[in-house]
Amino acid sequence: MITTLKKIFGFGPSVNYSELAQQGAIILDVRSKAEFTGGHIKGAINIPVNVLSSHLSQLKDKNKPIITCCASGMRSASAKSILQSNGYQNVYNGGGWLSLQNKL
Repeated sequence: MITTLKKIFGFGPSVNYSELAQQGAIILDVRSKAEFTGGHIKGAINIPVNVLSSHLSQLKDKNKPIITCCASGMRSASAKSILQSNGYQNVYNGGGWLSLQNKL
C-alpha cells in the first residue's frame, strides 16, 4: 500500500529535475490559468488538469520527459496518471511549482 501511494504521489527514488530540464523536459503546470498567470516556472506550459485529457495533442512526443507541477502536488499527481494512461512514457510528478522551481 505504501509503495502504491509513493508511486501515485511521485515519491520514491530521487529524481534529478535539473538534469531532466537541461535535457529538454517539458514542465507542465496543471493549475488554473489564473493561478498560472499569478506566477509560474519560466518556460512552463499551462494545461489545467481538468482539461488535460482533451488537450493531449499539445504534447506530441510521448517519449519526451514531462515534469508535472501544480500548487501542492495533488493535481500534478492526477496529471501524471492521466498522461501515463495515455501512453506517455517518462512522466514525473514535480509537486508544487515553487518547490520544483528551487530544484531546477
